[in-house]
Amino acid sequence: MYYDFGSFIRTCFLIEIGLTPKVFMQHHFGPIVFREECLFKKEIKFGDKVVVNASLQKSRSDYSRWTIVHEILINDGILAATLTIDGAWMDTATRKLYQPEQFVIDAFDKVPRHEGFVFEEKK
Repeated sequence: MYYDFGSFIRTCFLIEIGLTPKVFMQHHFGPIVFREECLFKKEIKFGDKVVVNASLQKSRSDYSRWTIVHEILINDGILAATLTIDGAWMDTATRKLYQPEQFVIDAFDKVPRHEGFVFEEKK
């Protein structure tokens, strides 16, 4: 369920910043996940109140690749898990990495930043 919570929240915030399934279909691209890792701290039990915060930890300046951190909190803000994903964009027609257009860059500028956020460039 921890991974499902992260996926649901990512989908919600993409929609909130204007990157909807319709936009992905119109422009023939979408998000992909290279790595997904969860550090489990506390068990989530039936009836627990769950809050998930997602923020951008690092990214290339053009948002072609990015890392998102999800903090999964239960009840009164107790950290249950930290989920981290590394992602990018894929062109759904060519099945290759996608270079984001300006509207994607503008949208991703709205994503909350994690403490210590950095832009990283290719090495």
